[in-house]
Amino acid sequence: MAQTDSAPVQARIAQTIARDISAAPSQVSAAIGLLDGGATVPFVARYRKEVTGGLDDTQLRLLSDRLSYLRELEARRETIVNSIREQGKLTDDLARSIAQAESKATLEDIYLPFKPKRRTKAMIARENGLEPLLRAIQEDRASAPETLAEAYVTEAVPSVKDALNGARDILTEELSENADLLGRLRDFMRTEAFITARVVPGKEEAGAKFSDYFDHREKWADIPGHRALAILRAAKEEVVTMEIAPDPETGEVRAIGIVATVLDTSAGRPGDLWLRDVARWAWRVKFSVSLYVDLLGELRQRAHDEAIKVFARNLKDLLLAAPAGPRATLGLDPGIRTGVKAAVVDATGKVLETATLYPFQPKMDLRGAQAKIVEMVKRHGIDLIAIGNGTASRETERMVAETLKLLPQGVRAPTKVVVSEAGASVYSASELAAREFPDLDVSLRGAVSIARRLQDPLAELVKIEPQSIGVGQYQHDVDQRRLSQALEAVVEDAVNAVGVDLNTASAPLLAQVAGLGPALAQAIVAHRDAHGAFPSRRALMEVAGLGPKAFEQCAGFLRIRDGKEPLDASSVHPEAYELARRIVKNCGRDIREIMGQPSVLKGLRAEDFVTETFGLPTVRDIIAELEKPGRDPRPSFKTAQFTDGVEDIKDLKPGMSLEGTVTNVAAFGAFVDIGVHQDGLVHVSQLADRFVKDPHEVVKAGDVVRVRVTEVDVARKRIGLTMRKQSGPEDRAPKGGSAPRGKGKPKAPQPPRADGPENGALGAALRAAMKPR
Repeated sequence: MAQTDSAPVQARIAQTIARDISAAPSQVSAAIGLLDGGATVPFVARYRKEVTGGLDDTQLRLLSDRLSYLRELEARRETIVNSIREQGKLTDDLARSIAQAESKATLEDIYLPFKPKRRTKAMIARENGLEPLLRAIQEDRASAPETLAEAYVTEAVPSVKDALNGARDILTEELSENADLLGRLRDFMRTEAFITARVVPGKEEAGAKFSDYFDHREKWADIPGHRALAILRAAKEEVVTMEIAPDPETGEVRAIGIVATVLDTSAGRPGDLWLRDVARWAWRVKFSVSLYVDLLGELRQRAHDEAIKVFARNLKDLLLAAPAGPRATLGLDPGIRTGVKAAVVDATGKVLETATLYPFQPKMDLRGAQAKIVEMVKRHGIDLIAIGNGTASRETERMVAETLKLLPQGVRAPTKVVVSEAGASVYSASELAAREFPDLDVSLRGAVSIARRLQDPLAELVKIEPQSIGVGQYQHDVDQRRLSQALEAVVEDAVNAVGVDLNTASAPLLAQVAGLGPALAQAIVAHRDAHGAFPSRRALMEVAGLGPKAFEQCAGFLRIRDGKEPLDASSVHPEAYELARRIVKNCGRDIREIMGQPSVLKGLRAEDFVTETFGLPTVRDIIAELEKPGRDPRPSFKTAQFTDGVEDIKDLKPGMSLEGTVTNVAAFGAFVDIGVHQDGLVHVSQLADRFVKDPHEVVKAGDVVRVRVTEVDVARKRIGLTMRKQSGPEDRAPKGGSAPRGKGKPKAPQPPRADGPENGALGAALRAAMKPR
């Protein structure tokens, strides 16, 4: 990321980012220096707090994103200045305007008059000598423009009308290149524009899933991202036509008035009237079109940002879900015709046994399947049974529940857990899975993944491309490069927040550790296979290709249990080991006795151990780590207990209280698996007894929650749920928000349809389309 920005440019970038992330310019400059020097975000956030003043990983990620944008902006600013200078048209005022531009859009507005362009109507009019006619009309408003135009009729300009049209073309181009006017109109549109969608006649049936938007009107500034993406998709599929424009009755007149003010047409003379007609023409032919494109781009960007943010937060919650831990697990990948795939893994995740069971149609070998499960539970001491949540999940869960009743006395029944199998099939067919299980059938690899992701979701999910995990809304509609960057950052931050066991981690997990990557991860695994377990962190330096810089970045995030150096099992960085030993020495005890004994460390004052190298934040982190070495930030493992007798949507009745697991969180609410094949929706207004702006304030993916059924629509497979404690008429879940529809009149709010576009990847009916299985 190293750059050679000039000092003024660096200062300008630092000040801009400082405002964006609520920090001081000095903090930003320090962080930029570290990132440009090759440091990673997790390393800077954890081990360079003194340098950055304590910027956290969220601030640093935003800083990194904004840094790229602003450097592109500065490069474009320099290109524009050089281009205008080469044309001999750079003035002090123009240079000042360019220097003060804070966005790419503003820069491009300023550059428009100087930008090389194709031959335009205005150019042709100038070539035909019509610019003096325009100036004459502007200067002599009392004369009729038609009279003035008579003097400009030539062979190239055969009529008065042609002359006036040429003058109009010149003025329209000049107006369209007026940066100040463009900025005012863009601000006006951002405030006043409506986005309108109308169904294309004849597409009602084919586009039924977009029916909420067949006659929809909403303020551009207020429309939430998920609705914008739904309309954009409907327009792309040619189900609806879309318009972004001010109110046709009042807004358009005001927009034309803004254009006219530049021309000062208030006096009402013949020339003023002609100029006002040009303003109207310019708005309808030029500005309304170009601003539609601008606002469409901004809307798409805004919606993409929101969708990516939702996906990233859901992915983080999923990655940091509670691990069941090192317990023998039976993974079941449900299926009907092809059978239920079974895989037993031991506490370390090693595959012990696989099988295919056929308890359902067409073979109906229920007894055989049950006998096999009982046998595997007894033989391997199974602690947990992980059941994938795909097709036949509930049937498989019922079968397992009945099977556990058949266990002989004295054999403890395992705990059964329904596990998200999103991306399991993608992993099963991947090159990584083929290398990991070369002798295992593709279909059985999914069962292994399901078992392992219950033991340690993070360690297993890092093997799958983040997009394939599918916890986003409209993930296939957004900018895939930006989505990939955001999700990769989430994975990296999650892995480094938890830490990685150097001697047991897979190459995909190691690849996410700060400072490493696929090549070094493979080199570490190869060295481990050839020479045995690493005795210490320092031994990493023996790995081919792993130099001092990579060691600095990764060492603190790697753990070695029961090694030569006790601190290797903690998040204390090797560079601070001497400081940690000095802190321990102050307690007068052996380091192994101190670690994990908070009471021994209670009397220490962090201020007493500050040095020139290590400030107060690092000292506090070391003491906290000594109190709970290698602590895992993830929550304790807990499973939802589904209500007996409730197995299908038909079993649900309004008022029922159920326990479920949050499967996904969107801008408009949360989806909860309550054990009936179809996730229910808790609308954002039903998440709590208070106003909730963002559903993530209340729930996250993986949470076990208590919900109450408010509505059941069996035909459309829609389940309305509430988490509110109070009851009454207001308890019925609103259906999708209160956006104005039709001709500005709000309809009764509609909920996101379980099979409709508003759910994106979230509705069960669209799940297969939105996220690979």
